[in-house]
Amino acid sequence: MRKIALGFVSALVGGAMLVTGAGAASASTTATKADTRLYIRSITPNPVVVKKGAETTAFIHVRAGSDVKKVEVTVAPVDGVNTLRAKDVKPLESWRFSVGFTDGDAFGKWKATATAYDAANKEVAKDDAYFAVELAETKADTRVSRFSAEPWRVRKGKSIYFSGRLQVDDHRWKGVRGEKVNIFYRANGHSAWKWVTSTKTKWDGKFYAKTKAYKSGWFRASFAGNDELNSSTSRADYVRVYGSWWRH
Repeated sequence: MRKIALGFVSALVGGAMLVTGAGAASASTTATKADTRLYIRSITPNPVVVKKGAETTAFIHVRAGSDVKKVEVTVAPVDGVNTLRAKDVKPLESWRFSVGFTDGDAFGKWKATATAYDAANKEVAKDDAYFAVELAETKADTRVSRFSAEPWRVRKGKSIYFSGRLQVDDHRWKGVRGEKVNIFYRANGHSAWKWVTSTKTKWDGKFYAKTKAYKSGWFRASFAGNDELNSSTSRADYVRVYGSWWRH
């Protein structure tokens, strides 16, 4: 039964199209009688899609002849100069290598190179295969911070003032400009949230709005999100309204 050894590689970033056994046609050998065949059979997944803040592992499967005693694999971006060498693996017929990619690596076209050595540690064959690394299309997280409804106690018919800040997670929390924020209200004894008013964020992500006080209850601010930003909702803030009861 054929054995398979695992070799582990590290790379700047990985991913791309599926590579098949067609790579054997490009293998070059220095021995004619010995069985020193070598080719990169596959690179999976292909493309290698990397999510922000996470790591994706790609597997490189190499086929080698019976006279090949060692296989080394390097990976590098096509437009770059960095390469990382695979660990030595046992002299078996077949080898697999793994390489991890993160959003800190280069995106685009990459090349994997497999090199075979004989018992005398002499290079006897080499094969190349190309693959791609892509960044997953994900939305950035947002948050509505420091939301408040003031004053906490107010007479019916007077104004309630809202403030807060919409921020996006871009390596650190930054204010988001020109986005619509909605204010919702839930009266005491009710479960449904009702829209109150809307406003837009300023250059630093801060927003301000107001409404008339009618009945005690909870208020919160909500951002619906868009093609680039995820939605978010603030914590709820309670306001006590005294005076006549408000009737819907």
